[in-house]
Amino acid sequence: MMVLRLEVNNQSIEVEKGTTFNELVNIYCQGNNVPIVLGKLNNKYYELSCSIEEPGKVDFIAADDRIGNRAYARTLQFLFIKATLDLFPEAKITIEHSLSKGIFGEVHMEKALDAEDIILIKKKMDELIEKDIPIKTLKVKKEEAIKIFSSYGMEDKLKLLKNLRNNELRLYELDGRYDYFYGKLGYSTGVLKYYELAYHEPGFLLRFPEEGKGVEIPVFEPQEKLEKIFQETEQWLNILDIADVGSLNEKVLRKEFDEIIRVSEALHEKKIAYIADMIHDRNEVKIVLIAGPSSSGKTTFSKRLAIQLRVNGLIPIPISLDDYFIDRDKTPLDEEGKPDFESIYALDLELFNKQLNLLLEGEKVTIPSYNFKTGTRDEEGHDMQLPQNGVLIIEGIHGLNDILTSTIPDHNKFKIYISALTQLNVDNHNRIATADVRKIRRIVRDFLSRGYGGDETLKMWPSIKRGEERNIFVYQEQADVMFNSTLVYELSVLKNCAIEELSKIHQDSEVYNEAERLIDFLKLFEAIDSDMVPENSILREFIGGSCFYKY
Repeated sequence: MMVLRLEVNNQSIEVEKGTTFNELVNIYCQGNNVPIVLGKLNNKYYELSCSIEEPGKVDFIAADDRIGNRAYARTLQFLFIKATLDLFPEAKITIEHSLSKGIFGEVHMEKALDAEDIILIKKKMDELIEKDIPIKTLKVKKEEAIKIFSSYGMEDKLKLLKNLRNNELRLYELDGRYDYFYGKLGYSTGVLKYYELAYHEPGFLLRFPEEGKGVEIPVFEPQEKLEKIFQETEQWLNILDIADVGSLNEKVLRKEFDEIIRVSEALHEKKIAYIADMIHDRNEVKIVLIAGPSSSGKTTFSKRLAIQLRVNGLIPIPISLDDYFIDRDKTPLDEEGKPDFESIYALDLELFNKQLNLLLEGEKVTIPSYNFKTGTRDEEGHDMQLPQNGVLIIEGIHGLNDILTSTIPDHNKFKIYISALTQLNVDNHNRIATADVRKIRRIVRDFLSRGYGGDETLKMWPSIKRGEERNIFVYQEQADVMFNSTLVYELSVLKNCAIEELSKIHQDSEVYNEAERLIDFLKLFEAIDSDMVPENSILREFIGGSCFYKY
């Protein structure tokens, strides 16, 4: 038997070729508080059931690691599906979207799901966890997978498999139950000790430890406005008759995507017009604040909202927060001692509020101009005065934070939260993370408009995410209205350009595994030519050709 030399926990060891990662976990991870869910060898992630076939450095990936956390969540979802179908064999389960640091889903059956059903499901899950049942990974031919899911009556998976070009698929088996998951799973049910399951009308909320927080399950915080926007998006998908990627692909292959595009864009325009009507009907509103995470489409949304405000007889006047940056050498520092340009205190809040109040009083003010090359404010600015029917439009990450406009009365402000909150699923058991959509948008835009490669964009993403968590997501429920900028067809348009850029990322890169994951995900979609996208679409902000957004 061939012997391999490995580095494990800063020790040099020798193991027989074919030793599994789980065998090493049992030796070297005894006493770990946080469950180990994956292994890593030479910058590549593996399920713990995989055998080690080459020498190198081995790392153990815990459930509070970014990649490990996703695997833990997927494994927990499989456990929930197994337990529920053991109790209610005719049920149809849909894993839908994130909510309050957890996953919301529904169980569709003849009798509506209730809190007593959830108690039974949790009891069954706990029994399966206690048994510590291994989760097997199987490679099966596409035809065999179709037979399995046909026997389950899972039309969503059959639609997806129908046009999938892979002849072989990776399925998972848990105590006789088979399923497909987009991503790796943990080794056994025994690792899933830390979770909460609750009834959340009309479905369930499955919650688990979050990234970087050990085994602590975060406190539940209601997100009523976010839930409402997800419900609205579900209605939009019903109008379009598209519930999952398989349904979308069928329409693309039948050349029916022109109608999908027109109706999707019309739904956007109708919601923007509705928001403009809300602003118009609140006579005292003089400031519209627009905030959202990276790659939400804020610029295009602001321009389209401005048009609808003009239709209502209002004159929109944009103000850029960039002009209110303090001198660069005075910028506050982050926890690493680096300039924190995303901090709200990187803005001259005193001057900003003073000028807003003067504008609301009808005074003329000189708006400053910030020079990003010198990192200082230019001496010359530009004059501005708000007409009687004028409305100030302010777009920026801090728009929902009351500190930004602390001296402005609430009745003069209208806050809008915008994000790409996808409700489209790969299939009933595999949701699409909203962050993935924004990430793919940004990869395409950064390459086409800024000359950044996918490698650079993905390396920046953790920092972007931290800034969003700190400056945006905590304030989203304070918005007067939310706008979902996602378009059901957009990943079909972004697919080819995104794959081209992601494919350039070298195997040695720290983001190589993430690039591979996104490539595999995008390959699930049938492509749509970008020429079909209207010039005023939010999607044009990322692929070019917008009538509003110039590269």
